[in-house]
Amino acid sequence: GRMGFDDREMVALCGAHALGRCHTDRSGYVNPWTNAPTTFSNMYFKELLESKWRKKKWSGPLQYEDPTGELMMLPTDMALVWDGKFKKIVKEYAANEDKFFADFAAAFSKLLELGVPFPQAA
Repeated sequence: GRMGFDDREMVALCGAHALGRCHTDRSGYVNPWTNAPTTFSNMYFKELLESKWRKKKWSGPLQYEDPTGELMMLPTDMALVWDGKFKKIVKEYAANEDKFFADFAAAFSKLLELGVPFPQAA
């Protein structure tokens, strides 16, 4: 995988999209990924699977929206359900928040330590 991350770690890290929102003046995209953008949960994965996503009709960059037009997904988010290997992991995290939290913690720790030179054990 990219930067030494396997599929499970990459999907887990994408789950950080449970937090926050996009702002057109900063990224060109708009809206949050979930209805609870200040709560870290597995809702991002549930939304990916349960909502009907369609291309947003607007002058901005390609993004997807739910039927209400209030939630969004990026093309990279949608790839997680279009790819069979990733989708299997998305389903697992949507069904098991504790598993997502454990895998996210491990992957995020690995991300933070990436490139940090640790002393060799004697």
